[in-house]
Amino acid sequence: MKAYRYLTGTDDAAFCHKVTQALSLGWELYGAPSITYDEKRAIVICAQAVTKDVDGENYDPAMKLGKL
Repeated sequence: MKAYRYLTGTDDAAFCHKVTQALSLGWELYGAPSITYDEKRAIVICAQAVTKDVDGENYDPAMKLGKL
């Protein structure tokens, strides 16, 4: 099974750590990162898609993708 996640967060060290943690757990970057500016909150929001091939798993909508 190929799993897909879209990581999002404020443009700060915590977001970079979130992506780094996913990479260290075997997820791979998928496409280019995205950024946008939230005028109401005056913050930059980042996003990065990641995928991971998971052997022996069948997709279930109840699965916790971050635990794969």
